[in-house]
Amino acid sequence: MSDFFIAIAAVAVVLGFMILIHEFGHYAVAKLLGVRVEVFSIGFGKRLFGFRKGDTDYRIAAIPLGGYVKMSGENPMDARSDDPAEFMNHSRWHRFLIAIAGPTMNILLAIFLLTAVYMVHYEYAVFLDQPAVIQGVKHDSPAAKAGLQPGDRIVKVDGIDNPTWEQLQPRVWLSPNQPLTITVQRGEQTFQKTIVPQAVTTSEVGSAGWFPEDPVIVGQTEADTPAAKAGLKEDDRIVALDGKPLVSIEAMIERLQQTKDTPVDLTVLRGNQTLDFHMTPVLAKTEDPKEQRYRLGFLNKSETKVTKLPFAQALSLSLEQNKKYSLLILELAKKIAQRKVSLRAVSGPIGIAQDAGYAAQQKGWTPLLELTAGISLNLGIINLLPIPILDGGVILFLLIEGLMRRDVSMRIKERVYQAAFVFLVLFAVMVIYNDLAKTLPGLMGRLP
Repeated sequence: MSDFFIAIAAVAVVLGFMILIHEFGHYAVAKLLGVRVEVFSIGFGKRLFGFRKGDTDYRIAAIPLGGYVKMSGENPMDARSDDPAEFMNHSRWHRFLIAIAGPTMNILLAIFLLTAVYMVHYEYAVFLDQPAVIQGVKHDSPAAKAGLQPGDRIVKVDGIDNPTWEQLQPRVWLSPNQPLTITVQRGEQTFQKTIVPQAVTTSEVGSAGWFPEDPVIVGQTEADTPAAKAGLKEDDRIVALDGKPLVSIEAMIERLQQTKDTPVDLTVLRGNQTLDFHMTPVLAKTEDPKEQRYRLGFLNKSETKVTKLPFAQALSLSLEQNKKYSLLILELAKKIAQRKVSLRAVSGPIGIAQDAGYAAQQKGWTPLLELTAGISLNLGIINLLPIPILDGGVILFLLIEGLMRRDVSMRIKERVYQAAFVFLVLFAVMVIYNDLAKTLPGLMGRLP
């Protein structure tokens, strides 16, 4: 129950802060350009409490799923007057600046937060920087069916030459049930293969069934599981299963499915000690409600490097990372629209709450700040999509009107906004439904 309240508190802080920043962008530019702001609200619906200063009612509302700034004359369907403080009486350029200010603040927040994190605690998984050399292939996986073998190196994918694992993984995730052509180097030979990543987990992301070399390091153990009962602890490094070396958590999971409920022996490094553990795997649910697998009951974490970056290097890396994630968000949106990726890949408020709760329970404050940066970037990019009602839709109308040199008729705008509102409501319902569908069957995560 405590985890539930931590998740609720964490998501309230994260989303509340990001919404505040987003709406402050609209508010600040509107005030700067002389537009009267009538309401600055965190949340929608009934006003719970707040205060009035000047022309503006600053309020907290009942439904904590967003927020808004209401400007005088902002709604195109409202009656127009000659009041120079009304939004629609300002130039298109002013209205463009007001519309883009909110998403811009979210993107700047993401850049600022990652820069701050990297200056204090830059931590990354070691294997992500490594060339995409396959260390193992799951039985009957797309990679196995394509004839790929341990030791094969992927030297080209989706136009990327000599990809690292960090570059390769998103290409696979975003290609569920879609053909993906790769170039493989095996010894002196180079050849092409086409694989079709299978949709896995409740998010239905793509998986090729290969895995890198990444040591098995114990993160959290789950209560009343073989791992917890045997005494495995966080940061224990499992180097062998039944005397055979382990190169990754995926290799361990694969072996456990072969041994099933036969007791296994683990060789573990704990500091300078080498310890032996004996335990029996149990058949349990996984992150995919359709699948059960034999597991020991701990969450794996990758081997990481930790350092601090000077400001210039931290800012440069933050800009690079945010650019990369922005392109991935846009590609995900494109593939969802093309129905090449399931909408289940999108997390709603419940998924965000789970992630925020998990981040809040990690050591230090940097995991929560990194998550906040990621969600803020998502919020900024999504709001720039050319969907009416969103900021991107306002910008799209302004661009169309600028090209036409006249305003779009009120009747057309009204119909478009009504259709967009229905679309966004249906989209929100689907996302929340997907969250529930992914959450209720089981919350096991990547548990071996």
